[in-house]
Amino acid sequence: MLHDRLSVLNALESQGVAPVFYHPDPEVCLNVIRASARGGAKVVEFTNRGDFACDLFGEINRELSRTDPDIILGIGSVVDSGTAALYINRGARFVVSPCLVPDVAKACNRRMVAYFPGCGSVTDISNAHELGCEIVKLFPGASVGGPDFVKAVRGPLPWVKIMPTGGVDPDEASIAKWFGAGIVAAGMGSKLVTDQAVRDGDWAGIEAQVRKTVDAIAAFRAFNKG
Repeated sequence: MLHDRLSVLNALESQGVAPVFYHPDPEVCLNVIRASARGGAKVVEFTNRGDFACDLFGEINRELSRTDPDIILGIGSVVDSGTAALYINRGARFVVSPCLVPDVAKACNRRMVAYFPGCGSVTDISNAHELGCEIVKLFPGASVGGPDFVKAVRGPLPWVKIMPTGGVDPDEASIAKWFGAGIVAAGMGSKLVTDQAVRDGDWAGIEAQVRKTVDAIAAFRAFNKG
């Protein structure tokens, strides 16, 4: 199933949390990704780490396209257009960077693939919008100002859609703080998919933790509607 850019953006905003994950074993990756999807987070960010990560991604995504076509797998930690192109050709439905890279934005736009660049200032965010990025990644989320930064930026730029990574925890207090400031989604790594759960092969535990987080975000949104 081909996921167009708009469906990717809508799915990400709807679930509110993107699990961020990497493991060198394809079977572990498939188990974590499927557990996340069963927990309500079908949009998952795989991180570009180490040699042959691109081949690993292709293997995983080829399998998912056969067995779980509703899962939307994207790639993170991309800092150049060549790497973005390699992953897009292996079916990446979105690309995430730790910084704003104009050449990556152009490569993604040519293929109508969503690009979430890492931004740490209002200038970064404005430049990202100029390059056609609908959602910007605030990175590192807590270090560049946290929820207060989000709230301040959304004053003069109410249209901005921010997805922080780093500093958002899968608990009600953190969710209330960040989503109350106006974020549309959050990337969560090892606090959501814990190293212990991965080591133990506790896929049901990962599913439950993702479900709890997705539900907490939905509950906060429902309570604070309008």
